[in-house]
Amino acid sequence: MSTAITELSRFLTITGHRLAAGQSAPQMFSPAVDRAWHELLGTPAYDALCQETAGQPIRHVANNGHGPITWVAAYEAAYGPLPVIWFADAHGTVDEQALTRYRETGTVVAEWDCGPAGGDGDVAPDQPETTRR
Repeated sequence: MSTAITELSRFLTITGHRLAAGQSAPQMFSPAVDRAWHELLGTPAYDALCQETAGQPIRHVANNGHGPITWVAAYEAAYGPLPVIWFADAHGTVDEQALTRYRETGTVVAEWDCGPAGGDGDVAPDQPETTRR
């Protein structure tokens, strides 16, 4: 399993826990992990991964924002520090400044343009489901 798929699996696990607890969905701030997500969307492997990790179907929806990434502490509690891939663009170039800030402060402030939503139609009308690229 590739690093991106491993991290997507962890992200979906956190998504499942947050949705089950009534919390907001986590922000997908890594273009590198999001690229792997797009490659799997709409496949039987993705459906199986969602059931295995989140316990439910997880949709990929448009969701633009910027700010603190609220799920980092949950990730660290389960898996340890965020790996470098979370700070890479879709081509693998690492944002060294953001990575250094995270390593020094333990916080991540980032932009995102998509995120997960539960499979039961809980997406707001202004946040359309995205499709496989």
